[in-house]
Amino acid sequence: MLSPDLSQTNTPDDTLDITGETCPMTYVRTRLKLDRMASGQILEVRLRGADAAQNVPRTAMAQGHMVVSQHRFDDGITILRLRRG
Repeated sequence: MLSPDLSQTNTPDDTLDITGETCPMTYVRTRLKLDRMASGQILEVRLRGADAAQNVPRTAMAQGHMVVSQHRFDDGITILRLRRG
């Protein structure tokens, strides 16, 4: 995990809750949101499950975006912040 203290991380420009989605739709929804954002903007993604917590940031980085922070909570929810590339 990159930064457990989300309050100290860049403020998001937009948010996306995909806790009800399963892979591969988790990244499909994330990509659609990122595609509508300007370069350098930050998207906060709320997701659930180990697969999504691994696949969404990995795929985002492969497409040129940057993981700003990632924190997994005890309830299985992960908050991920991505900077659009």
